[in-house]
Amino acid sequence: MQVLDRVKSRLDRPITMIGLMGSGKSLVGRQLSAALDLTFIDSDQVVEQTAGISISEIFELAGEAKFREMERRAIRDAVDAGTVVLSVGGGAVCNA
Repeated sequence: MQVLDRVKSRLDRPITMIGLMGSGKSLVGRQLSAALDLTFIDSDQVVEQTAGISISEIFELAGEAKFREMERRAIRDAVDAGTVVLSVGGGAVCNA
């Protein structure tokens, strides 16, 4: 536990999990956030909660550009939240 305490004391920004769908970002991110006692944020879940519809519906109804705009906002808000564990989809790095 001392190692985790030392790691946490040195954190001053989000830990970001990046990868393709199904790669385990959310699973590992939740475990890491629990181990470090940090908030876990999944940008896809934030987008869906904000929109009130699924990501596939956002793509269908509003297009990828709208989804990427919402994704950028969700990521920006998570970064502004301070030290959290943040999960983002693989496309986020192409549109940051």
